[in-house]
Amino acid sequence: MMVMAESLRGDLRYDESMARHTSWRVGGCAARFFRPADVDDLADYMRQLAPDEPVYWVGLGSNLLVRDGGLEGSVIAVHRALSGLVFEEGGQALVGAGVPCARIARQSVRQGLAGGEFFAGIPGTLGGALAMNAGAFGGETWERVAQVQVMDRAGEMYWREPGEYRIGYRSVKGPQDEWFVAARLQFSTDADGEGRSRIRDMLARRGATQPTGEPSCGSVFRNPPGDHAARLIEAAGLKGHAIGGARVSDKHANFIVNTGEARAADMEALIAHVRDKVRVQFGVELEPEVRIVGRPA
Repeated sequence: MMVMAESLRGDLRYDESMARHTSWRVGGCAARFFRPADVDDLADYMRQLAPDEPVYWVGLGSNLLVRDGGLEGSVIAVHRALSGLVFEEGGQALVGAGVPCARIARQSVRQGLAGGEFFAGIPGTLGGALAMNAGAFGGETWERVAQVQVMDRAGEMYWREPGEYRIGYRSVKGPQDEWFVAARLQFSTDADGEGRSRIRDMLARRGATQPTGEPSCGSVFRNPPGDHAARLIEAAGLKGHAIGGARVSDKHANFIVNTGEARAADMEALIAHVRDKVRVQFGVELEPEVRIVGRPA
């Protein structure tokens, strides 16, 4: 790939450690790491990509495990370039894919709107939440989506309707080689004015039940139908189980934390161990929520 760096206004780095850009604080180096200045700069970069260039868009680096051997291709960090949040008429908000979900929750409540409080429990950006239909406290991202804006490999942008995607539990399937740039979200009126207190209650519950002070990726596994991954993992006796610097949280069994010296290989080995144990003991195949990318060391 030949990138004309002088045509770009953002920050382009080579062999950038992904441990600096993931919430687990592990991972090898990205061959190219680009932080665009804005959406036009992002489009300029995309237009210069070779057709076979691997591309990874990242926000805050939650829900992502980069193997120790790193990534070929380009990592594009969008949480600064796509950070717009504008409230419109009729309870709608135009939100950039790089906006942290917690900010969506706070700002919607300040606008006297309801229905977005659950975003406070999602530890990433809207782009990642759209890609996997992330949810928390009984709410899911695509329940609030009126439209999405996407960018393709040629740097062209389009608006798409929710009906163009197949949406499921922690699953979104749509056109290939497109990435979410923004979404128009629909909220309702906060009739009782209790939005702030609902967010406070949610965050208090999250702090009491999740290891929010330790490096993690968020929930590791999807909940199987009719059950909870955390219950199965705890019932298998795996709370506190460690491989290298990776440990199943003592606070919430569906979280794996970095105790300080973990490698990505430790995380992946512990994920596999938990899956094996739960499969053998309960006959349930746990499916990871976390996206695992890159080469082993």
